[in-house]
Amino acid sequence: MGYDAREFMRGHASVAVGSQAGGYIVEHAAFVDFVLHLSDSELPLAAAERRSLAMLAAVPHALLDDEEASGEGWRVVAPVAQSDWPVLETTPRRLREALETARTVLWRHAVPVGISAGDLIAVESEIDAVLVCLQKAEAAGVPVSVSYVA
Repeated sequence: MGYDAREFMRGHASVAVGSQAGGYIVEHAAFVDFVLHLSDSELPLAAAERRSLAMLAAVPHALLDDEEASGEGWRVVAPVAQSDWPVLETTPRRLREALETARTVLWRHAVPVGISAGDLIAVESEIDAVLVCLQKAEAAGVPVSVSYVA
């Protein structure tokens, strides 16, 4: 029986969303596969949808990515110390819009994307929880940072 790195990652992925107003840890690995990597699919999407998904795809792996990048309303900030890790920094509104785009695309293209009904429900629940976190950050007027580890 061979070793499947993707299956190992799916069992051990989490996404950290944080701000000065609080944070949330997404624990369901399908979020990484079907939200952060949704732009990897060959789906027929509008330009605005592609831009939103590109931002989600830029969320850095906390232990691997150290490149600075930026896009419309976001930037990846490289670690500044050995005990630091890279994060995607954006406004709560911009991240909310990207997550809502991902949700819409997943529902519209569930079959071609290959997401199971159970994973789709889990991703929905995780998006809802992140949106509560973003609502608090938006009310406080503070940016959010996002990274993941698998």
